[in-house]
Amino acid sequence: MFAGLPLTFTAPWILAALALLPVIWWLLRLTPPRPREITFPPTRLLLDIDQHEETPQRSPWWLTLLRLLLAALLIIALAGPIWRASEPVETGEGVLWLLVDNGWTSTKGWETQVRTAEQLLTTAEQSGRPVLFAATAEGPAQSLTPEAAATALEKLRALEPRPYPPQRNELSLGLRKAAQENQPGAVVWLSDNIYTEGAFLTDLSSILGDIPVTVLSGLDTPMGLKDLANDTDALSLTVVRHPAQQLSTATVQALDLKGLLLGEVQATFNAGNTETSARFELPSELRNDIARVEIAGEAAAGAVQLVDDSWRRRTVGLISGQSGDLDQPLLSPVYYLERALAPFSDIRRPRDSDIDAAVPSLIDQGISVLVLADVGRLPDSTSETLREWIENGGTLVRFAGPRTAGGSDELIPVRLRAGDRSLGGSLSWKQPQHLADFPEDSPFAGLKVPKEVMVTRQVLAEPTSDLPDRTWAMLEDGTPLVTAAPIGAGSVVLFHVTADSSWSNLPLSGVFLNMLRRILSVSNVAAATETTAESTQAQSVLPPLRLLDGYGRFGPPPVEVTPVSATEFRDASASRRTPPGLYGNEDGFRALNLMQKDDELLPLDLSALGDNVSVAAYPATDPFDLRSVFFTLAFLLLLVDAIAVFLLAGGLSRLGMRGRTASIATALVLAGGLLVATGPGPAGAQSTSPDLQALESALETRLAYVITGNPEIDDASAAGLAGLTRFLAERTALEPGPPIAVDITRDELAFYSLLYWPIDPAADKPSDQTMARIDTFMRNGGTILFDTRDHINASANSFASTPATLKLREILEDLDVPPLEPVPPDHVLTKAFYLLDSFPGRYATSPLWVESLEEIAARGDRPVRAGDGVSPILITGNDFAAAWAISSSGEFMYPTVPNNPVQRDYAFRSGVNIVMYSLTGNYKADQVHIPALLERLGQ
Repeated sequence: MFAGLPLTFTAPWILAALALLPVIWWLLRLTPPRPREITFPPTRLLLDIDQHEETPQRSPWWLTLLRLLLAALLIIALAGPIWRASEPVETGEGVLWLLVDNGWTSTKGWETQVRTAEQLLTTAEQSGRPVLFAATAEGPAQSLTPEAAATALEKLRALEPRPYPPQRNELSLGLRKAAQENQPGAVVWLSDNIYTEGAFLTDLSSILGDIPVTVLSGLDTPMGLKDLANDTDALSLTVVRHPAQQLSTATVQALDLKGLLLGEVQATFNAGNTETSARFELPSELRNDIARVEIAGEAAAGAVQLVDDSWRRRTVGLISGQSGDLDQPLLSPVYYLERALAPFSDIRRPRDSDIDAAVPSLIDQGISVLVLADVGRLPDSTSETLREWIENGGTLVRFAGPRTAGGSDELIPVRLRAGDRSLGGSLSWKQPQHLADFPEDSPFAGLKVPKEVMVTRQVLAEPTSDLPDRTWAMLEDGTPLVTAAPIGAGSVVLFHVTADSSWSNLPLSGVFLNMLRRILSVSNVAAATETTAESTQAQSVLPPLRLLDGYGRFGPPPVEVTPVSATEFRDASASRRTPPGLYGNEDGFRALNLMQKDDELLPLDLSALGDNVSVAAYPATDPFDLRSVFFTLAFLLLLVDAIAVFLLAGGLSRLGMRGRTASIATALVLAGGLLVATGPGPAGAQSTSPDLQALESALETRLAYVITGNPEIDDASAAGLAGLTRFLAERTALEPGPPIAVDITRDELAFYSLLYWPIDPAADKPSDQTMARIDTFMRNGGTILFDTRDHINASANSFASTPATLKLREILEDLDVPPLEPVPPDHVLTKAFYLLDSFPGRYATSPLWVESLEEIAARGDRPVRAGDGVSPILITGNDFAAAWAISSSGEFMYPTVPNNPVQRDYAFRSGVNIVMYSLTGNYKADQVHIPALLERLGQ
């Protein structure tokens, strides 16, 4: 500080130059001002003969004072004045250790931490002190050796808060080694005031000994979210705050995958509490769309909870041991199960009635819950498949019935007695039994038991020591109604009654629906993605998809984050190796959230550091560099001095003489500016050739052909498409523009619906990048007509091994080509404009191959197939371009084989149908139904 003021200097020794101000004053007094200049004509001399003005011998006192003030301002500015509103942090001498917490809890005060660190490093750089810079969330891989302060500043500017807590314990070994090599002079810790588990403070105390430690604290800590639960009625979370946090409310928002707001609730903290609950009481359909829950205004990874598929609708497979009766659905247990599960799950039914094939089929469809209604003994192979699926997270729900009473397999939670217990039987009740209240540790806990639910028949469990622990629901007499047991990562649940109303009226009650919903809520939705019998190593690994940064924003995964096995993912926590975010792929992903159920935001306890620690608050405001202010004032005084000298030297009297010269100069400058403004524009404004081609192709429909590099083939293609364009303009309403040659390696293909590609056997195979562009063109609705032009040389086999055919196969091997077939008689191509039964070109022996359509039963009243889309690929060997080619004189360039005018006319008609087909798709297929539709409508 300077004279009790919050003012410091980066180079205070320069202030010694202020002692030279008396010398500067003495010099200025001795130096007279510049003599005044006046014109000297005789008349002017006569007019001034009586005047007695004299030039002063010394500078005026006010001018001298002005110049002294100017010199003083320059000296102070060079000394580097800095205004500090708070006391600077004492850093001692020697090596400075600067520790910075950069976990997610630093996000709210990160700018303050960076600003403070910059001050310390700048001071160290000016004094030439080495610095050991360590960020507590960066791990032991960072350099923990003293380095120049400028290098530490570069690291600081590249540092960001990480989406996980600080890993302070990982630094202990590196700091101990650094202290052994070079003891620090002082340690400054820019903390986030959050406690983390481990012995870091104890280790730091033993490493430093008596070396002073300054801990800066007092930053605002962001609130966090944890303990996400999707209950029957609401999606609930716990909001956590730091004990020093003053805010008593938090706004919690639920967003969907597109970031749209689905719900917003206010969470209020009671006085002295650090946790409160937030509940989104939304319909299940809306809750299934929630993808992210966050605290509004808290830009931190811990203030975000991601919702993955495990919180959404389950996929449930249903298998019944009874044959379904379509005429009497109320007798089928599947009827009750479908209606109970449909509101909150997606149901899958097997197509195969064989259970040995039905179970693997449903597992392959990605089910998370499998319901078996009165299925007795499972085949051994099916039982093994199911056990493996359950061990990897699947949930098997079984309902009893006559088959189960006769004996079951090992996939049940408890051992069963043979036979069943019924009203009036050997193990009978005197009256039907009601449900007892659900146990507190049961997933059904809290559900209201309706009085009207009665059970008349059940299968009994053998009494064992673990039977109470496996009972989720029981009757009033204490016998189990629902039992469950874990198997691996999954579970098996057994209802000791049927799923229909034959043994009880439970399926007719509302509690039955809620019980099934609770079972689904505790099931693992991702089981199917991890556990098919044929699952590979790649399928059991979850690669990082989109991860959160420290501020809770999604971003691409860093290169150092590796995939996580599905088994390890269940127990994973947010760390440097597994940051919070989404893992998997777009078709199915899992969410890893930062805060877990037992996490808390506890204050930092520094008692382990003993008496060597001093706690200070972060600077409230930034230090202000006053150099720019002093330099600006000095410059303004310099301008005032220049004006004063100008006036004292008689500058005003010379302005009249120079006015004309200034006017001429101004006129010349304005003229030059006009010439520049009216000059020609830059040549870069002109359109380039590709831009012009794209513009022309976008403004009018044009036929396009692929450049092969063979002049003969390319000339024939250009002439052929020109002839077809002319024929289209004469015979149809379409008036295409001139055909265009396309370089498939660089030209944009999206402007064209049809691309004619003549095959040159001598051409090189296109590159992978080019084939990717072709594949994209075909996937986006474009059609390519491949023409091998060699059918005169081919055998009767439509795909003989000619050089052009082999080249075509080489080209197509990297494309996603659909199954092909010759154009069938009822295809849209046969009726797109002309009615055709063949598609000749220069040759007439090759069929035209198109995408194969799904076979359907032929009907006499439907002249074309429904659903004809545009085939992305057409293949012929008839050399269409040669048949269409017309010279500039209007003559045909190539004869047809055989030379038949009718064949050439049909070749043009084939071209018209192909163009219309590529432009309109199945339009003609729809139009031909109009007469039949009008007739049926009575019009």
